[in-house]
Amino acid sequence: MSLSATHSPARPSAPLAPPVWIERGSRDYGRVGLALFLAGFSTFSLLYCVQPLLPEFARSFAIGPAESALALSLTTGFLAFAIFLAGALSQTVPRRGLMFASMAAAAILNFVAALAPNWHAFLAARALEGLVLGGVPAVAMAYLAEEIDPRHLGRSMGLYVAGTAFGAMMGRVGMGVLTEIASWQTAMALLGLVDLAAAVGFALLLPASRNFVARRGLDARHHAATWGTLLRHRPLLRLYGVGFVLTSVFVTLFNYASFRLSEPPYGLGQTAISLIFLVYGFGMFASSLAGGLADRFGRRPALAAGLALMAAGILLTLLAPLPLIAAGIVLVTIGFFTAHSVASGWVGRLAGASKSHAASLYLLFYYVGSSVTGSVGGWFWEHGGWPAVVGLTGALALAGLALALGIADRRAA
Repeated sequence: MSLSATHSPARPSAPLAPPVWIERGSRDYGRVGLALFLAGFSTFSLLYCVQPLLPEFARSFAIGPAESALALSLTTGFLAFAIFLAGALSQTVPRRGLMFASMAAAAILNFVAALAPNWHAFLAARALEGLVLGGVPAVAMAYLAEEIDPRHLGRSMGLYVAGTAFGAMMGRVGMGVLTEIASWQTAMALLGLVDLAAAVGFALLLPASRNFVARRGLDARHHAATWGTLLRHRPLLRLYGVGFVLTSVFVTLFNYASFRLSEPPYGLGQTAISLIFLVYGFGMFASSLAGGLADRFGRRPALAAGLALMAAGILLTLLAPLPLIAAGIVLVTIGFFTAHSVASGWVGRLAGASKSHAASLYLLFYYVGSSVTGSVGGWFWEHGGWPAVVGLTGALALAGLALALGIADRRAA
């Protein structure tokens, strides 16, 4: 059952007239797809560009693996908080302007981080970057759910998630390769320039909202009531739990895979380690395919399949041969992007008129998982090595699978 059928306190922000959908095959449908691809690319290349550099930070700043992980965990933690605020703010300002401002400010802050004189200044810049990036993910999900014909929402959400996969891949791989050629500071500054250009392209491409009506003022009681209702909606709450699991597993695994592969018996260099992130290409394919399959065959089977693939891939990384570790990482990547694409679209379908609030809650859980478990995973790595990391992430993947199987997949939802 849609949330709108049970949620009376939250007045819908959509117009009373029938919505004017953007249909697949139209010119605007293509523009939306490309613009949101750029938004996903920009957000996730900036967010995750530091991940292959964690061993470099540990050496350069004389810190431990868990502390070096703060370069990512602090950013995602502030992003989780900012998404909450952006979900409310986006009800009062045009969606396109808010997303553009967030993308541009985050790109500029990447320059600031590159010029930081010490570790604490660097972390401060990364925290601010996470704070301003909050204007993109929740608003992008809400925009798609409001503007795209529901029959094609899964496919459009899959393309957005594909952009996040491409951005995360290019941010990670680019950082690793450029750091071998120049310094990590130069690499981060160049990425900031690329993402500033992506922000401009996004603003030029994205059509203005057709079905969004801005509210006047920030009605705190309305937002609190809406979030409270959403947290009592059991299918949505399960999806929020799945979001927490997805980034907990994915970020933790990749964070400490870099340390594992830089040590004996592998001893891989920075470029070789960063090339592992090319597996995100599989994620781009999986996210685009998963949206269409979920639209056609049902969301619960697609979501459960993604989580099962993640669990299988985690177990495979326990084996010593490097090709088998790489195969495990591929399975985890395909499973992650499959599950995230399906869960993202499902949240919008279940939320009724409260799409922005529901998206902000999903992404709050999603990034808290990255921030908290990504750091906690450092303790497991330092005290139990790779088997401990596998135990942590494997248990989380199974918990996510249990949550997914408990969600009723009603096609009308």
